[in-house]
Amino acid sequence: MNIVRADEGKVYILLLNWNGWKDTIECLESIFRNDYPNYRVIVCDNDSKDDSVEYIKAWADSQLDVIPPSNEILSNMVVPPVNKSISYTYYDRREAENGGDKNRDPSLVLIQTGENLGFAGGNNVGLRYVMARQDAAYVWLLNNDTIICEDSLSKMVERSRSNPSIGICGSTMRYYGNPLMTQSLGGCTYNKWFGMAKNIGYMQSASELINGDVVEKNMDYVLGASMLVSSEFLSTVGLMNESYFLYYEEIDWATRAIGKFALGYAPMSVVYHKEGASIGSKSSLSKKLRYRSEYYLVKSRIKFTRKHFAYAVPTIYVGFILALLVRLLRGHWARAAMLLKVLFNKEMPNLRQR
Repeated sequence: MNIVRADEGKVYILLLNWNGWKDTIECLESIFRNDYPNYRVIVCDNDSKDDSVEYIKAWADSQLDVIPPSNEILSNMVVPPVNKSISYTYYDRREAENGGDKNRDPSLVLIQTGENLGFAGGNNVGLRYVMARQDAAYVWLLNNDTIICEDSLSKMVERSRSNPSIGICGSTMRYYGNPLMTQSLGGCTYNKWFGMAKNIGYMQSASELINGDVVEKNMDYVLGASMLVSSEFLSTVGLMNESYFLYYEEIDWATRAIGKFALGYAPMSVVYHKEGASIGSKSSLSKKLRYRSEYYLVKSRIKFTRKHFAYAVPTIYVGFILALLVRLLRGHWARAAMLLKVLFNKEMPNLRQR
């Protein structure tokens, strides 16, 4: 892969969609009004069953409008609608991974992956498209259940350019449902002995001062909902590990890069996140989906620990056994059964991605 210098500047913004076209077109409305001058957008669809791709095409053709958020802070990011029509191209997985039509460079690329590949697998299809085209300085992996500020991308690129060792840069993540409250400052710390992550700045008020240097020193990985990844990082570290169907992809990526790249954080890059809207972790969704989500969280924790911190596996299992006993004592039979499936390596049906 030919490396494009960061100051040459082209950024691909990569969204992953699974039956979430309403979230995706709201995110796209905010993306297409951002102030960074040189970007293209990719939407990878993980074989949605709700005609997501057709709805996104209708939006790009100015045949479908976004319903704006009720919160005034957020509604200003998606209304009035951006000028349409937006040029787009549609590829299947094979075409996309070969770089598509090199003579075409539309504003929006729609890719059908052909099946639910999970978070890593679905995003990797888009990343292979970018790498095959060999013209990117950065790729911004952005959750489809987010909306961004006008300068969110510019601030991340600015931070990454200021330190060429930065391989992944994160944003200030705030809650879509509570825009004045912080979900995470860039990323998370991670306790390898118990496999527990903690969002830096969790529930901090938006009015509190942020020390970006301190955040970067404490950050073990960048939160996967917003990751600006350099082309150098991709060519050196490689793609995300697709054996994680859900969860732990971003910390695995960061861990593989230790000693090669630094993690960055752009405090003024603000992204609003619905958090969990695309994985079934919200209370409005079925318990069955939430249990499957928890199943993949536990399974991926074990996989990650075995791969990178094998000496910590015993304490991970002790924690699981204690959690199992608590659930049995409280009569939480379904959640206890989920843990037993993980401990005995029993599979559950695939769940959609983040």
